[in-house]
Amino acid sequence: MRPELLSMCLSVCLTGGAPAASAVLHEWDDRRAAAWASSDVAEVRSLYVPGSPAGRAEVAMLRAWRERGLRVEGMRMQLVDLDVRRASAARLDLVVTDRLTGAVAAGPGVRLPLPRDRATTRRVVLVHEGGLWRVAQSVEGARPLRTTSWTVRSRKE
Repeated sequence: MRPELLSMCLSVCLTGGAPAASAVLHEWDDRRAAAWASSDVAEVRSLYVPGSPAGRAEVAMLRAWRERGLRVEGMRMQLVDLDVRRASAARLDLVVTDRLTGAVAAGPGVRLPLPRDRATTRRVVLVHEGGLWRVAQSVEGARPLRTTSWTVRSRKE
């Protein structure tokens, strides 16, 4: 069995049928990268539940890039560590450590690689609404709970 399939199978078994958290995160990150590459404010907003402070902050960041005539291409999140605190088919409560890699600022006559990001740990709560996973909460500085959680190591892009 391929390692990524084994990891997904173990995740489903250990979380009582909940979706594989790492797969949910990677799909969410792919949607986010596409939204930033196309400078699509509505799509970035759709990644978050309405009223989410993290969503408002991200929309503001995207607008600032757009006002300068720039978009961010090639955004990839490298998942360094993942602790699943709670998981169900409708909600994931996670502690995520990741970093931005490969991003490039692009615009008329501009193509500039962004500096390498440092790994950041945050608590992320995702909810499944309307067929999509959306971030309900994202708080930086969370600490992993290794004694009671399932951990996934890095998937390098």
